[in-house]
Amino acid sequence: MHRFYLPPEQCRNATVELTGDEAHHSLRVLRIQIGERVTVLDGAGHELICEVRAATKRTVSLGVLHQSATPPLPCQITLLQAVPKAKAMDYIVQKATELGAARVVPILSERTVVQFDGGSAGDKAEKWQQIAIESIKQCGSPWLTRIEPPVTLKDFLARREKFELPLLASLQEDRRHPREFIQQFRDESKRLPTTACVWIGPEGDFSPAEMNLLKAEGALPVTLGRLVLRSDTAAIYSLSVLNYELQHSAGGRHLDSAK
Repeated sequence: MHRFYLPPEQCRNATVELTGDEAHHSLRVLRIQIGERVTVLDGAGHELICEVRAATKRTVSLGVLHQSATPPLPCQITLLQAVPKAKAMDYIVQKATELGAARVVPILSERTVVQFDGGSAGDKAEKWQQIAIESIKQCGSPWLTRIEPPVTLKDFLARREKFELPLLASLQEDRRHPREFIQQFRDESKRLPTTACVWIGPEGDFSPAEMNLLKAEGALPVTLGRLVLRSDTAAIYSLSVLNYELQHSAGGRHLDSAK
C-alpha cells in the first residue's frame, strides 16, 4: 500500500486531500486509481487508511476509512550531530528517522567545515525535514523526526536543555560502554530514561576544549568500539545501540477508529 504524508491539521476530517508534490507523485509516478487504498501518515502518531475518491490534475481526494494511533517511543532520543561534509548529513537524517530519533539538531563545531548564514541554515533545515518525511513514508513510522536549523555548540548549550541520559561519543581514555551508563541510570532510577541525547563530533572529532565543555555540562563519554568510525557511521551506530537498549518496551497501537 502506498504511503503519503500530510501534517496533522490536514488529517482531521473524514476526507483529506493530497496536493502539491504528494499529489503529483501519486498521479504521475505511482499512477494511483480511483478506489485504490493508500496510507496517510501525519507524523504525530496517526495512520489513516484511505480510499481514493476523486482526482484532478492538482489534487487527490481521499476518504478516510480507518484511523489508528501509535504511542511515541518510550525514550525520546535527540541526535546532536556535528554537520559533516558533502551529503553525509542527508544520509544521517534519513537513517536517524528510520531508527526512531525524535529530533536531530545539526551542530556547528570548531572543526565543522560546512558553515551557514541565516538564510541557508533555514533552507538546509527544510531540505533535511523533507528527507525525514520521505523516510517515514518509506519505513512506515507514524512519528516524524523533527529537524532543527543548524546551531553552534555553545548556542545549543546556552538553551540549558536537560536529558536524563546525555551521551557523548568519545575517543578519549575516560570513555565507557554506553550500557554501563544505561545500567547505572536503571539502578538509580528503577526505570529506563525517557529522554536521551547523543553528541556526535565532526571529522577529527570535537576539539579538546569542546569535549571538556560538554563533559562539564554533564555529557557522559562513551565508546563506539575499537575502531574509529566516520561521523555518519558513528551516528547510526549510536542510535542503533540506544534503540536496542531503550525502546524495547514500546507498546503497540492504542487507538483504532473507523470513519
